[in-house]
Amino acid sequence: MAKVKISDVAREAGVSLGTVSNALNHPEKLRPETLKLINETINRLGYLPNQSARQLAGGTTKSFGLVLPRLDHGFSLQIASGAHNEARKHGYDLLIANADNDDILEDHYLRYFMGTQMSGVMVQPMASPDWHPAMTKMPVPIVYLDIHCSEPGYYVAADNEAQGRIIAELAIARGAHHITVVGRAAFMQLTLRVLGIHKALALHPDIKIEVIDAGEWNTAVDGYSIGAQIAERSSDERPDFVIGLSDVLASGVISALIDKGISVPEQVRVAGCDGNPLAWSGSVPLTTVAPPGYEIGRKGVQLLMEQIENKPIAKAKRVRIGSAVRTVTAGTATEDINRQELVRPFLLKRASTQASTQTDATAINLGAYL
Repeated sequence: MAKVKISDVAREAGVSLGTVSNALNHPEKLRPETLKLINETINRLGYLPNQSARQLAGGTTKSFGLVLPRLDHGFSLQIASGAHNEARKHGYDLLIANADNDDILEDHYLRYFMGTQMSGVMVQPMASPDWHPAMTKMPVPIVYLDIHCSEPGYYVAADNEAQGRIIAELAIARGAHHITVVGRAAFMQLTLRVLGIHKALALHPDIKIEVIDAGEWNTAVDGYSIGAQIAERSSDERPDFVIGLSDVLASGVISALIDKGISVPEQVRVAGCDGNPLAWSGSVPLTTVAPPGYEIGRKGVQLLMEQIENKPIAKAKRVRIGSAVRTVTAGTATEDINRQELVRPFLLKRASTQASTQTDATAINLGAYL
């Protein structure tokens, strides 16, 4: 069977080659009825665009690449959803690669996407205490997601310091006298959450705070072990509010407390701090501070478009990351730009921190966050 050519599609649809080309590369330029006619013709004839030929000719694909560290965390799934919808809005496809918590695989996919001449690439780097951009010269626009960095580049991240502050302020509002923070602050995101917690409590010296620096952030078993230790304490030594630096840890703490006969939230209130929908299926709905991953993915695409369209930064901008401040100005050379977007998180109050089990129905709708 002879291979269908673009000229066959144009002849069958009764349009020019340029019109078919626009349908494939710039569909927004065509009237809806013309685009529908060409797409129906393409499907009927079985035409497949030759992307390899286009790349050899020096062009780029109308696609963005997204490298995620894992697909077992709701936050990454939210990022993918936001990036996909925003990419389609601008007429781009989105291809997703799962690095499976392997930094070598992450680097492989990043280089693969660049080698296939994507129009732009986004990457959510693996959590690391000393992360920095792997490449200083990029052949295509790139945006780093869920990372704070003072080096030149384009970054979108949740305001992790605000996550810690917001959940600590909730503990204060609930009348906490003894707050225990559980989790090992091995990564920048977790360190900033702890910083936010301490800042919120600085004005309340009467509230006791302790940090149990232990447990992997993504392991419920570690949370359970810490929760069991807390349950074994006498009532006067036991905290009345526990903050998990991740939702997985907090869920593990809740399970242990309940198994040991400690009621949540009547005796101990528990909250998470990273908005992971995949950790919300426990017996007690978990209060958390959710970073809007959907918005991070959406803004990631917007920063790719900003680079593609070479939009200048409108004015000088001061960006605070923890205690550091960086100024970005419109006159900065492209290779020296440090463009950062911080996305504010939001509080989801559920039964784990309030005596009433009445919870806003939308707050436990997992589909709204995936």
